[in-house]
Amino acid sequence: MLAIKNNLMADGAARHLGTSYDALAQSVERLSSGLRINSAKDDAAGLAVRELIRADVAAYQQGGRNARDAISMLQTAEGGLSMIDDILVRMRELAEQAATDSYSVTQVSIMQSEFDELSAEITRIAENTSFNDNNLLDATTAEAFEIALGGGLEDGQTIKLDKQDMTASTLGVGGQVGIRSGVAVGAVDDTYMTGAANDTIEISFTIDGTTHALVMDVAADTTLEDLVTAINVESRGAVAGWDAAVAHEDSETGQFVLRLEGWEAGAITAFTIDPDKDGDGTNDVKWGSDTVLSGTAVAATHFESVTGSASLTLGAQAAITAVDTAISAKDTFRAKLGYMMNRLEAAAGVVDIQAENLSAAESRVSDVDVATEMAAMTRNQVLSQAGISMLAQANSMPQMALQLLA
Repeated sequence: MLAIKNNLMADGAARHLGTSYDALAQSVERLSSGLRINSAKDDAAGLAVRELIRADVAAYQQGGRNARDAISMLQTAEGGLSMIDDILVRMRELAEQAATDSYSVTQVSIMQSEFDELSAEITRIAENTSFNDNNLLDATTAEAFEIALGGGLEDGQTIKLDKQDMTASTLGVGGQVGIRSGVAVGAVDDTYMTGAANDTIEISFTIDGTTHALVMDVAADTTLEDLVTAINVESRGAVAGWDAAVAHEDSETGQFVLRLEGWEAGAITAFTIDPDKDGDGTNDVKWGSDTVLSGTAVAATHFESVTGSASLTLGAQAAITAVDTAISAKDTFRAKLGYMMNRLEAAAGVVDIQAENLSAAESRVSDVDVATEMAAMTRNQVLSQAGISMLAQANSMPQMALQLLA
């Protein structure tokens, strides 16, 4: 019907043009953003899935970075251990050097000085090897690093790295270990040992499989002669006429040291002095100027080696054993760092793959299919152009009615 009040053709053309134009705008938005879902109205369920996946991808990517940071941390720790390794090798060399009788007390004391300095350096390295303010080789308590690998913190999503204490005292090569032949005094009646009130020590040795022990009061200053006498009283009780101890004068220095000599029919297989027999837990018993660690039974590290064929684990030999034990403990921890780094490298690879797969899943949910969207855009462009043309034609239709009124 030809009418001038209502242009129904123009209304229809305008409506179709608006629909085509909206579709064209959506295609332009998707192609310019690269996303099929740009707002919740595009796909509400797909948007929710995409955001969850994006959160997991971010977590896994950070997990991979965490693993690589942990590898860097362990490499730092291993670097410290490699230096400790070199030091322990030198300490083992010094102990072996001091184990021969070719050197004087003075020369062995020089070796002891280097041994002590190297021991102090081990502790310094252990206390100062850190990564992001986390100390790695000085675990004063049972500690562990926890490495989160993404995907939440459920079981299996973290790797724990137990710290270990690599200080000299924990390794067993601290101040209680020595390679020198003995603490020396100028005369046999000079003070050899000092202690506080009520302090006692326990001296024990083993001969023919039997352990003998005596408790000695060291509250007052104890001379080398006092110690020799006390030990010999006990050794004569074990074997008639056997004096295990002697105050030996070094011909080069003129200093006296405690020397232990084996029984002619047997050998001393152990000799220790417990500096905390009273159990008060204090560092108050001293040998010369050296404080003996409280509660630590000293395996004769401060005494002259035996003469003749008698066997006794004394200073240098005890140090050799202690250093060997320390090297073993250090190697065990260093090996653990190695296989933990290998595990972390594998874990980083796995979380990278997980992040990649989730990114692919997110892409399938969210990314625009460019080929399909370009086809839709071309169609919508044609429809929009046709709609504009038809709207122009529809707008001219009422003018035909005017011709009938002329």
